[in-house]
Amino acid sequence: MQKPVQMSQFAPGDWVRHPERPDWGLGRVQSALGARLTATFENAGKQALNTEIVSLVRVEPPQHFE
Repeated sequence: MQKPVQMSQFAPGDWVRHPERPDWGLGRVQSALGARLTATFENAGKQALNTEIVSLVRVEPPQHFE
């Protein structure tokens, strides 16, 4: 029997920052399922993260994306 899928606090398209890795720059969420999230960061590329371990911060989109 499969476990029910948990909703994520993030959604594809959300903009985020990793507070412990400011050098990564701004990131955009590509996929989010429960605590598992994939985001592409300006200076670190694509990263798979567990939001139970990493507390990402949702931020406003950059002006050139509004």
